[in-house]
Amino acid sequence: MQKRFFNCELISDTDRSFIENKYHRQDMPFDGKQRMKYHGYDYDESTGLSDAEIMLGLDELAKKLENEHHYKIKSELFSYILRSTRIDANEHDYFVGFYTWDRVIDKHTVDPWQREAHEKADRAVGNSKREDFSDGGTVWARLDFDHTVPDWDSLAELGFVGLLRRLDESYSDAKRRGELSEKQELFYRCTRRECEALVDFTKRLYALSLTKTHAKAALVSESLGHLCEGAPRTTYDMLQLMYIYFMVSESVEHYQVRSLGYGLDGTLYPFYKRDIESGRFTREEIARFIAYFLLQFSAIGNFWGQPFYLGGTRADGTTEVNELSYLILDVYEELGIYNPKIQIKACRATPKDFVLKALKMIIGGSGSIVFCNEDIVVKSLMRAGATYEEAASAIIKGCYEYALRAKSIGISFNTFNALKPISLVFSSGYDKVAGKLVGLQTPSVESFESFEAFYSAYLAQFDYVINESMKWIYEAEKYINDVNPTLLYAATIPDCVRQLRDANDGGVTNVSDMLLNGFGTAVDALMAVYELVFEKGVTTLAELKRAIDSNWIGFEKLRLRALRCEHKYGRKDRISDYYAAALHNFFASHFVGRKNAHGGNIEYELHSALTFIEQGKYTLATPDGRRDGDEVSKNASATVGMDTRGVTALIHSATSLDLSLADSGACLDCMLHPSSVRGEEGAEILYGILNTYFSLGGASIQFNIFDAEMLIDAQAHPEKYKNLQVRISGWNVLWSNLSRAEQDAYILRAQSIAE
Repeated sequence: MQKRFFNCELISDTDRSFIENKYHRQDMPFDGKQRMKYHGYDYDESTGLSDAEIMLGLDELAKKLENEHHYKIKSELFSYILRSTRIDANEHDYFVGFYTWDRVIDKHTVDPWQREAHEKADRAVGNSKREDFSDGGTVWARLDFDHTVPDWDSLAELGFVGLLRRLDESYSDAKRRGELSEKQELFYRCTRRECEALVDFTKRLYALSLTKTHAKAALVSESLGHLCEGAPRTTYDMLQLMYIYFMVSESVEHYQVRSLGYGLDGTLYPFYKRDIESGRFTREEIARFIAYFLLQFSAIGNFWGQPFYLGGTRADGTTEVNELSYLILDVYEELGIYNPKIQIKACRATPKDFVLKALKMIIGGSGSIVFCNEDIVVKSLMRAGATYEEAASAIIKGCYEYALRAKSIGISFNTFNALKPISLVFSSGYDKVAGKLVGLQTPSVESFESFEAFYSAYLAQFDYVINESMKWIYEAEKYINDVNPTLLYAATIPDCVRQLRDANDGGVTNVSDMLLNGFGTAVDALMAVYELVFEKGVTTLAELKRAIDSNWIGFEKLRLRALRCEHKYGRKDRISDYYAAALHNFFASHFVGRKNAHGGNIEYELHSALTFIEQGKYTLATPDGRRDGDEVSKNASATVGMDTRGVTALIHSATSLDLSLADSGACLDCMLHPSSVRGEEGAEILYGILNTYFSLGGASIQFNIFDAEMLIDAQAHPEKYKNLQVRISGWNVLWSNLSRAEQDAYILRAQSIAE
């Protein structure tokens, strides 16, 4: 039975059902990775154009603009969508409806412009190995439009109208000084066009709301009226502004908004405090608005989850946790949702009862919570050049990445497969998956007479992969402003407005992100060679090569020995942990002091996203006993089933690394058996685990608390477990949405912790 925290019903069953069907029909098949391809309930046709009409209009407009600057093309197509899309102000919802949310301008903007950028980068590099690395699952390189956070302070203080006014003032000041370049003039004109379109769009919504007579209409109209005039005045106004900005940025501008507020509690609290003190709204009424707000993102169904964070600590050491922080957790728990996902910025100053509340939610099944250690966040960002004050107020975006407020934007990322260079050592640089030589032609593996020689070859292969892959992404980064200008986002950023310069054109620091995948499995594979061949003499490199070339078929006994090696990452094994730390340092050292094509930092993130599955499919059998195509380890975690000495040993292995070197984030996935946190003391036990991890230098940590028998039953009878969720690699998914192979991996993991 769902917990109740409020004296009123937060949302009626009718309204909830309506919102759940707002973006896609719940009774129809749905793919969360293609979530924008869907519509939910129908909108009034008189409020705008159909999809087909929108597309036709875009085609015609793009044809007229084909010789214009990309800024001009994007801003005009953006404006066309906002004045043409259907809209809604429905009796079942406090938040407006936006119909055209499929990034339909991409056909004429991001899609062709990115192809052009890739071709230019390919020509510039010449012998680029990008496609070879991609085809073999060695490195995946991309420009990044998916990890932005607008300046929520500017939005809260100015509103949409104020953004426009501030932009005009900056332009007038620059013009008066005679300091306007042609590009600054263009930036101003096109950014103004988008800001003006957003204001006009809000006015469209307001005008529609005035025609409604349902019970929510007056409040909706009042709020939209405030946003048409200037800054938000109430908690509800700010939530409505957040939602409108999110939908427009995500769905039209093609820049994902990866945090709702500078802490949802932090951004809303000044409004909340005024509302309560003035009697404008009660605590229960604000809880209701937050419930309807959170359900928007639950219903959208983003596969990666929509993040927001809570808590934090001020530069003077006092906590940012406030009354609203607790209220938001109460609303979230009462709704029983798993999307959006919650990050909690925590340290010694964070109230224990707040942390315990979140931990109890996790034990009760709310697995969509990750804890981020502020001490490591601050150290990581200061290592990269931030001041203490900047680092202390840093944001958490995406899954658990760190960033400075309104000071930086990610422009690219590479995801490296740490396991693939081991395969390249065994094949002297030839990638059997890609079907060509992609690495260094190191000596035949059979010729290595020591582990030092093998290890040196691994590092040489990995070093080559890193440096070669960086050549292409460096060239591609040069064109990101041509591929996808950040006009709307830049309008929220004070430095961009002051300079009249686009964010990904140097208006703020442009950073690149290098992700490391398969870390734990790579350590295990190295240790298998160390133990089986050189420490214990169980086999030879020649036989080990034959075994992995045959996918272990015919070598079952040797595979069992590999799986049972003593030296495994995640077991607090001294030798393994030293090699893990060395590999971590080796990877990080490639980016310290290195600059990207925009002169910004290149950051390291020990994070896998879905590549622990996808790159695993491209990786043949490896010395640790892993078979062809099996998934690899994710994040800072051990290989599934290998951390058999308990959570304390796992934590010690993870914190044997200096995780502040991962200056964009690192997360440990921790799976526990329900019996270990059962009863009244369960939350205290989990609190002790969290404190141990943080005190030893842990970065972020997320928990899955599973019973293998329950998972096996859920696999056999999914109808009984419709709400069962699992933490993947920074987000939660329903158990029933996992593939059979993915479910089997979680069952194996749960069985291993029960042994």
